[in-house]
Amino acid sequence: MTDDDGLLERSISSARSLIGLQLVSRVFTFVLNQGLVRLASPQAYGTVAIQFELLINTILFLSREGVRNSLLRVWPQQGDAENDGKRAQQLAQCSNLATVPAMVGIPVTFLTLMAYGYTASEDARSQPFFRIAMFIYAVAAVIELCSEPMHNRAMGEARTSVRVRAEGLGILSKTALTYLALLLDSHLGEQDFTLVAFALGQVTYSLVIFIIYLVDMPDLRLLPVRLSQAPSQSLAVYRLLANFFDLNAFYLSMTMTLQSLVKHFLTEGDKFLVSYWSPLRDQGGYAIAVNYGSLIARVVFQPIEEICRVYFSRVLSFARGPTRGNSNDTSATRSALKQASDALSTLLSIQIVLSILAVTFGSLYLPIVMQILLPRRYLTTSAPQVLFAWVWYIPFLSMNGGLEAFHSSTASPDDLREQSWWMFGYSGLYILAAISFHELGLGDASLVYANIVNLSARILFTMAFTFRYFRKHTNSAPFGVSDIFPGWRFLGTVVVSYAAISMNESKQRIVELSRSRALFSVPVLLHILMGGSMGLACVAVWWLTTGRRVVAKLKAKTA
Repeated sequence: MTDDDGLLERSISSARSLIGLQLVSRVFTFVLNQGLVRLASPQAYGTVAIQFELLINTILFLSREGVRNSLLRVWPQQGDAENDGKRAQQLAQCSNLATVPAMVGIPVTFLTLMAYGYTASEDARSQPFFRIAMFIYAVAAVIELCSEPMHNRAMGEARTSVRVRAEGLGILSKTALTYLALLLDSHLGEQDFTLVAFALGQVTYSLVIFIIYLVDMPDLRLLPVRLSQAPSQSLAVYRLLANFFDLNAFYLSMTMTLQSLVKHFLTEGDKFLVSYWSPLRDQGGYAIAVNYGSLIARVVFQPIEEICRVYFSRVLSFARGPTRGNSNDTSATRSALKQASDALSTLLSIQIVLSILAVTFGSLYLPIVMQILLPRRYLTTSAPQVLFAWVWYIPFLSMNGGLEAFHSSTASPDDLREQSWWMFGYSGLYILAAISFHELGLGDASLVYANIVNLSARILFTMAFTFRYFRKHTNSAPFGVSDIFPGWRFLGTVVVSYAAISMNESKQRIVELSRSRALFSVPVLLHILMGGSMGLACVAVWWLTTGRRVVAKLKAKTA
């Protein structure tokens, strides 16, 4: 097994661990969230899940995103340096850079807190203990940023188990404490402490993550240390930075941080807009719909994207380092490029199949599922319309994740600057699409459809970059249409399944029965059984026609 093949095997193992973490934690939190949304009013839930989440995500994203991505690309691996002394120097420089988010996070937290406190609506500010809860969320953000040096070391060294343990216990502790606090508040009768209950859950999550990381890595520091003296003729700022950081990595992280300003708006733009034009009640409905709609994204797509960043950053590291031009280097480069193209095409092909199944069966069975997921008071909010829109959003979200992971792992500083300019265009496109869809009467669902337009543009950009990258290094395209799209037999089975289920739904009046809460009547149960059978048939056809070949390719790479 080559080093690159071993890296692929470790990446797949890490992806399994992260998906397992997300699956176990999300199942547990899903059960407790069913209780949370029944204990919290739509107004309070909208404040927490839209406005407070936007507050803490803004602080975390702007403080750490650029540093995280740059460190994935430059963290030294065993055998990367010519001697142990040079590798120790690189480790010290990376460890210093990993402390930047915590230092930057304090002023970012202060400014963000001031901006939000000034712009929050009167309805939000009038809720009991609003300012106390807001302050606790800010404290939670700072505590979480203090764990960044340890998180970056764990990711740089591919120690996924540490992160799985920390984030898994953090999520479970957060959800359990929030539920217990809300339950106690409801028993007291006043329900004045709803916002504080969610805030205490968030700070518990940050503390648990920090403590677990600290126990596992007690030797790491939270402040940078002086490493070397820069040349005396350099500018003062240059000498100061060179005493602590590798300047190339530092400039790369700053470039990525500036880019993250626009990316953050694209990621959280729906929260910005829904908090602007929707009342708190509909914000709560939008929040619960997005929470359920994004479940598959958080369980599957997010871990895969994060592991892809690590994998592509390592296997294609030759593009950022010096090459000696001998035959061994050339052979290793070609092998790395072939493995990367195979991994990317395999990822896209599987995501497309899953997306087709999610859209087909999700759109058919969502009316039944909503009667189980949503409390009655949320059924009259924008939640049902947003959930329907999310079904169509999933395919674009899945494809964009893998392609952007490849781009961020291989793009040069010039490529990143080019993408930053394009992101300004994406922002304008998103706002224009959101306003247009809203004017057409789509309500809060217009934000999801606007995100589909935005992601479509980003997918086209990253796909074009991917093809340019491989043509530059291999003079050929990384994959063809037939490599990533399923065959006609699978698509035909999906179409037949959709038609059969739709006809049965219309004939048996399944939607009307589910709305009358007759969820366990014989026609509804038989309809669900029919869908499960059809879904298994689609998966079986894919496996027999395409899936076996895809899995065999992966096994050959990791054997």
